[in-house]
Amino acid sequence: MTLIKSISGIRGTIGGAPEDGLSPLAIVKFVSAYATFIRKHTQSVTNKIVVGRDARISGPMVKQIVLGTLTGMGFDVVDLDMATTPTTEFAVIQEKACGGIILTASHNPKQWNALKLLNERGEFLNAEEGAEVLRLAEAEEFSYAPVDGLGKVTPDNTYKQKHIESVLALDLVDVNAIKSAGFRVAIDCVNSVGGIVLPDLLYALGVKEIFKLHCAPHGNFSHNPEPLPEHLTEISALMPQAKADVGFVVDPDVDRLAIICENGAMFGEEYTLVAVSDYVLSNTPGNTVSNLSSSRALRDVTRSYGCEYNAAAVGEVNVVTKMKETNAVIGGEGNGGVIYPASHYGRDALVGIALFLTHLAKKKMKVSELRATYPPYFISKQKVELTPEIDVDGILLKVKSQFAQYDITDIDGVKIDFPDKWVHLRKSNTEPIIRIYSEAHTMEEAEELGGQLIRIIKDMCP
Repeated sequence: MTLIKSISGIRGTIGGAPEDGLSPLAIVKFVSAYATFIRKHTQSVTNKIVVGRDARISGPMVKQIVLGTLTGMGFDVVDLDMATTPTTEFAVIQEKACGGIILTASHNPKQWNALKLLNERGEFLNAEEGAEVLRLAEAEEFSYAPVDGLGKVTPDNTYKQKHIESVLALDLVDVNAIKSAGFRVAIDCVNSVGGIVLPDLLYALGVKEIFKLHCAPHGNFSHNPEPLPEHLTEISALMPQAKADVGFVVDPDVDRLAIICENGAMFGEEYTLVAVSDYVLSNTPGNTVSNLSSSRALRDVTRSYGCEYNAAAVGEVNVVTKMKETNAVIGGEGNGGVIYPASHYGRDALVGIALFLTHLAKKKMKVSELRATYPPYFISKQKVELTPEIDVDGILLKVKSQFAQYDITDIDGVKIDFPDKWVHLRKSNTEPIIRIYSEAHTMEEAEELGGQLIRIIKDMCP
């Protein structure tokens, strides 16, 4: 069993001894600490905290503990029940709430769950704020409300529709263009909350016909829930059979978006943000941001519009911070996460779908043809499993020294930029691994570069 405390929230497996995973005792402790942090720092006067969850089997159990703890701390809770991460973020803003908690382990398998913690802007806590929550939890510096000060729970099932309506209202979403295109769309929602919201969104956008895979939100994921090519063979095979124009795949909490071409080929998660940014920049030129592990293609497209690209450390909160610093008009992460400030500062697959379909309708191209218009890069995503005796920081220092003649960025792990390729090594926030991402103009070259670093790391390990 595993419990990981990081900038990405409190994430763990269900079951086992109290300290081994995301146990009921751990949930109470961390939610109490979060509520104490919010009480100390919030500027909101509503006393509300919004709670949403994905469709994981453990979701109802975790939710009941979270609701009880928050009301025990004296907060009123807006209970969205099953809702996407971006919907929950949107609801925090609309409710003028003090914060929000999303119960989702994102792309992790079904035995995992997590507490993703939001501030009053509907954005993730930063590293310093997260560290304070962890300190409060460790010290158990929290106090519960007296009986007359207990909070109440208000169920609210209206935010799915409110979120959809907000997407339709975006200036760059052209419902008439999408409707006129008569798109046939396939979707794979991996048996989570995407199955509740994506069909409604697509019909509202004027999509002609939808082919649904795994839209029942029962939490028994039909395949590995991370939307990587090796997990998407079913929708890939469906595309030509159904004569679908485009396929969309989301992760369990619907903040990542993968696109499938009409011929069943992968558009590439890295190119979700590239294509959406291309459309946004063609209408509203401005700066862009992605993280260090994302494709150079976004940089290339941004510069083609005479605009500036900036890289941030990995983690949505870091990307958002850099976007605000640079007044970026679009940004996100290369894992299919689109952050569009005109909507809100959070990765949102609903926004990504609406902007992409508008782009596709106006281009009047097949998806595969659109993909061919972007700079050709290939990213290899590899990893090294960690054991307790491995000194990750020491290894990264040695790697940095070994490649000192190249352009090195060390704001998040170590990224080595070669003239025509790059490799990025960093310790994962969510799993006990070192992630090794490498990019080049062919997959073979990218994999070889990543493999070279894996061999170097293994030679350094005890």
